[in-house]
Amino acid sequence: MMKKLLIPIAGMIFLAACNSNTPDAGVTTSPESAPPIIGFNVVNTFPHDTGFYTEGLEFHDGQLYESSGAGSVETEGGKPLYPSAFGIANLKTGKVDRKVTLDNTTYFGEGITILGGKIYQLTWQNHKGYIYDAKTYKKLQEFSYPGEGWSLTHDSTRLIMSDGSSNLQVIDPAAITDVLKVQSIIGVTDNNGPVSNINELEYINGYIFANQYTTNYILKIDPANGKVVGKLNLDSLEAEAKAKYSNADYLNGIAWHPETKSLYVTGKLWPVIYEIKLN
Repeated sequence: MMKKLLIPIAGMIFLAACNSNTPDAGVTTSPESAPPIIGFNVVNTFPHDTGFYTEGLEFHDGQLYESSGAGSVETEGGKPLYPSAFGIANLKTGKVDRKVTLDNTTYFGEGITILGGKIYQLTWQNHKGYIYDAKTYKKLQEFSYPGEGWSLTHDSTRLIMSDGSSNLQVIDPAAITDVLKVQSIIGVTDNNGPVSNINELEYINGYIFANQYTTNYILKIDPANGKVVGKLNLDSLEAEAKAKYSNADYLNGIAWHPETKSLYVTGKLWPVIYEIKLN
């Protein structure tokens, strides 16, 4: 009797297992899709100062602000060739009217952003940032931070900072004292996992756009979860810039023009700024 009863019970166990909602351990899920490529069209070009090792690019009150780092191990008279400075770029001549210049022998200037009537500036490995009055360029405050400073942008109320890793730091500007305090971290990821070398930033219509340093990609990042939801491939623009000027370096520089709804992009020592429309 026992042997006969085992047959239907085993069958019942098999059927229950087949109808269970528990996923089978052997079933694999589909890999996450790669972020789609975002198309673009070049609608205008402007000259760019090839003496500026671009670290930050941003429109404010209709003017294009640009920051530069010393940018070269080569020196003239013991000084770096390029300035650690920021100012207003003249789109007719490409030259930058410098408003603030740091001591190149000590500091490597990095990204800037303008929020609430103040300009915020980072330095690379000096663990020091500066706050200036946006009208007079008078230095109002200094602050420190651990690690490296690469780039800054902002949404309507908060600063967003990159340090060359896959993490973006969200900062309340009102809480900055002598030390920069991080409110939260946005970990940037795509289908392959964390995305490192996040560099120059721009906040556009609820998304963070970021250069991925040493590549020709601009990443579109959802700040809610850090996911890369699209990519611009600017290989063609880099090739054209290097054909015009052999010393042109990496792509770096994103500025959104809110009136024309277009993106201005350039690179370190590039001879041109491109105005592009996204498709």
